[in-house]
Amino acid sequence: MYRAVTLKVLESGVDPDDAAAVSRLAGAAKVELQRSGFSQRVLLDGRDVTDRIRDTDVTRNVSAVSSIRMVREAMVREQRALSENQGVVLEGRDIGTVVFPNADLKIFLLASLEARAERRRKELMERGADTSLETLKQEIALRDSLDSTRKESPLKRADDAIELDTSNLTIDEQVEFVVRKAKEILEKSSNR
Repeated sequence: MYRAVTLKVLESGVDPDDAAAVSRLAGAAKVELQRSGFSQRVLLDGRDVTDRIRDTDVTRNVSAVSSIRMVREAMVREQRALSENQGVVLEGRDIGTVVFPNADLKIFLLASLEARAERRRKELMERGADTSLETLKQEIALRDSLDSTRKESPLKRADDAIELDTSNLTIDEQVEFVVRKAKEILEKSSNR
């Protein structure tokens, strides 16, 4: 959702550091998450931007946009609205600490800088972009630093989150772990 707002900012020609202008754009943006088979699509003002929000220019600016209090407040309202009549599975840098501090299950995913950069490089290469591993490592480390030290909703592990290092795990192994933990919680609650 923050990436979608960042894309709107970039396409509008607004400086990502102009908090007032970015806040106005965020307030006017309509960001939707839509299921499509086994995947999820991100719509910005009715337009599918799922692939576009993963581009490098968005990645480089999302920390600046997402650090703005009014943007965070708008997106937290939207994220909470997603769960009003149903259970949800969400990921984000403050989902377990700010958005859903009372969530039944919180998983804090970790991976080495090397593993994350390699995954990002593979993703970019599949889309026809080639960026050096070193550049990606620097960008990821910078974003982590910015997001961990920002005033509004910093990236941090919730005290009750289960830590999962995915550095050497396949996607299937990661999913298996999360599903197993969810089933354990469901079993406990059904035995009450």
